[in-house]
Formats: sequence, C-alpha cells, structure tokens
Amino acid sequence: MMTNRPQLTIPIHAEAPAKPAWGAGCNGCGVCCLSEPCPVGMVLSRRTQGACIAVQWNDAQQHYQCGMVTQPELWFPLPWRWSHDLMSRLSRRWISAGKGCDCDIELASPEEEAPE
Repeated sequence: MMTNRPQLTIPIHAEAPAKPAWGAGCNGCGVCCLSEPCPVGMVLSRRTQGACIAVQWNDAQQHYQCGMVTQPELWFPLPWRWSHDLMSRLSRRWISAGKGCDCDIELASPEEEAPE
C-alpha cells in the first residue's frame, strides 16, 4: 500500500540505474538510502530522515551500495575492528540485501515541474 508522502528532492548520481519496481531485485539505484536511512543507517546517521551517511557511490560498478556492508571499518571505530566481518554480514541481513526492492517511493522525471 502506497502512503502519501510530501514531495522530496534527493540528489542521485547521473549514472545511477533506474529505480526497479517494488519487489524486483535491487540494482543499487540508491533511492531508498538517499531518501531515508534504514534502522542501521539511523544508528550511524543519528537521524530518522534524510540520506544515510553510509550510502556510497561505486564508480567502477556504477551503482550505490551500503558502506556498512562493503566497508564497515569506515563506520566502526578502532576498538570495534574485531567485529567488521560480523557487522558486514549482519548489515546485509538487516537491510535484506538481495531480497528485492522495498522502496515505495514514486519518482518524478526531472522534466516534471513541481505543483505550485
């Protein structure tokens, strides 16, 4: 079920893949993480709205990815280094990596004007 959300502008890399349909496989479009943090991102970002600080653009693969999955060492301080592999695996599970798109945000094309 779609919820009524206020219009939101999020910066997305020009080369990012198009957002997949709800339930389709994740392609790294970044819309979900750039619009609001997941529970892991809320802890890292210390906020419940806005872009997650751990979302990263991968230039080589031309898609967004979760920094807690790919580079947890950037987000966990030195005393916690022993947990990096564990945190990467847990983060994949917590964000349901590979389970399909669960972002119900509808995107407007850049040509569409916002209603006045």
